[in-house]
Amino acid sequence: MLEHAAGKDLFDVWAPNADSVKLLADGREYAMEQNHDGGARGWWRAPEGVPTPDNTAYGYLVDGEGPFPDPRSRRQPDGVHGLSATFDASAHQWKDQDWKGRKLQGAVIYELHLGTFTPEGTLEAAAGKLDYLVDLGVDFIELLPVNAFNGVHNWGYDGVLWYAVHEAYGGPAAYQQFVDAAHQAGLGVIQDVVYNHLGPSGNYLPKFGPYLKSGEGNTWGDSVNLDGPGSDDVRRYILENAAMWLRDYHVDGLRLDAVHALKDERAVHILEEFGALGDQVESETGIPRTMIAESDLNNPRLIYPRNVNGYGLEGQWSDDFHHALHVNLSGETTGYYSDFDSLAVLAKVLEHGFLHDGSYSSFRERHHGRPIRQDLAHPSALVVCLQNHDQIGNRATGDRLTSSLSDGKLAIGAVVTMTSPFTPMLFMGEEFAASTPWQFFTSHPEPDLGKATAEGRIKEFERMGWDPDVVPDPQDPETFQRSKLKWEEAGQGNHARLLQLYRDLARLRRETPELTDGGFAETTVEYDDDEHWLQFSRGKVRVVCNFGSEALETALEGTLLLATEPEAVIADGSLTLPGESAAVVRVN
Repeated sequence: MLEHAAGKDLFDVWAPNADSVKLLADGREYAMEQNHDGGARGWWRAPEGVPTPDNTAYGYLVDGEGPFPDPRSRRQPDGVHGLSATFDASAHQWKDQDWKGRKLQGAVIYELHLGTFTPEGTLEAAAGKLDYLVDLGVDFIELLPVNAFNGVHNWGYDGVLWYAVHEAYGGPAAYQQFVDAAHQAGLGVIQDVVYNHLGPSGNYLPKFGPYLKSGEGNTWGDSVNLDGPGSDDVRRYILENAAMWLRDYHVDGLRLDAVHALKDERAVHILEEFGALGDQVESETGIPRTMIAESDLNNPRLIYPRNVNGYGLEGQWSDDFHHALHVNLSGETTGYYSDFDSLAVLAKVLEHGFLHDGSYSSFRERHHGRPIRQDLAHPSALVVCLQNHDQIGNRATGDRLTSSLSDGKLAIGAVVTMTSPFTPMLFMGEEFAASTPWQFFTSHPEPDLGKATAEGRIKEFERMGWDPDVVPDPQDPETFQRSKLKWEEAGQGNHARLLQLYRDLARLRRETPELTDGGFAETTVEYDDDEHWLQFSRGKVRVVCNFGSEALETALEGTLLLATEPEAVIADGSLTLPGESAAVVRVN
């Protein structure tokens, strides 16, 4: 019989507040009985004899309302408002037996959105690009959320059925095939998951139980109930979903969305439980399982070991790195960029991981963060980027750095990101300077919701001083189409040149232990804000960046490992570096 991740019978459902629950399966209704015993309190069970072939359509009538989809649905063939369909995850014949996994240290991550990565926007089409990603030199593919959401296309952060793979991407069977193919190609898969809120349409969880805490909201709506009455089963729901990705789908790790929005006052924070879960599955399988938090808290406790009261996660995003590099390349200093306007800031981030480590944040109007203890964390635990889906897509027009930076500065950004002490992450198309924007897009079928989403987006940017006429309508299908990569660009002119640079940088990381092995203490930085240069050393390897427009000459003897411009030369004890360029040197 098919079973849920919890090991319960397939049709068991948690509905503690219901007086009656009926199962609708294959067109027939079955009265369910509530279990009142111990830890199973609030769970309802179907009678014996309900047929359970694969792809059975089913749902629940709760106190006469419905039918509603299963909160643990693995498939939603007719969308999030339709009936669920059974799916046997054990039926897939895995061919990844030779896959031994990959640790985060030394790796490169590639973030992609399935709907816009290829013209087809499917898992099958994305699998057709695996050879390209292998040739690029990345180690992990990080998929933006694939859980079921309302409509056909969306960023994925409006998901409402966390166990189901979005049908337009190919559904759960295609997902297994994609991960299997990635592993056979030598690539790990990290899945972006959202446990801090649910989308605005298709969320029937409150019909079943206290999944949310009304009146205790975050940026996106009501908070998930992690610490109130009934939260034991809510947490179990979340943790068993995480386990599903790691076990049933062979995923190598999870990127935990916006963990600062997880409101949890229990003594054991759910992030600590995520860390323990990853370690448990790794122990069972012998394959590393990597848990990475998106956090703007600058709290290194997330990456400290659990035996020193940390949460034991393998990684967390570092916004400070992005902001410091972005500002020094673009000159943009509005909003949260205002504190990052100097090479001194980039130098501090390279040496210590955070700018705000207890310092005053003018954007927040308070002190923020705390220092990273170098004896408790390796710099590779910080995942950094030059661009990502948020930093592009949450701009008014979804413009990439390609539209505003010179080729030289794009190259500098690539060099700093790929040679920093941290774990670099690329956003799809960044490696070939994609000309396409990546805009905020939705496809809400409900006219009122679509209208409210579009108007809210426009008003938000109008308050920031943007002309509302330039803000794309997220409901316009063209907004989605514009955001798809143009793959022909990868082989053309300066696009191809930048792509080769990223390939060379990935190879250099693999072949140069100093770029991946050293701790925080092994990175030292020199800079001059007036002359616009910065160089950092990692052991015997030195990275020199000329942010200015004039040529730079600096005393240096060694072997040139990589340069972004052919005019870069080492002669007579000095390195000459053209304006807006960078070089990597092995020092004598």
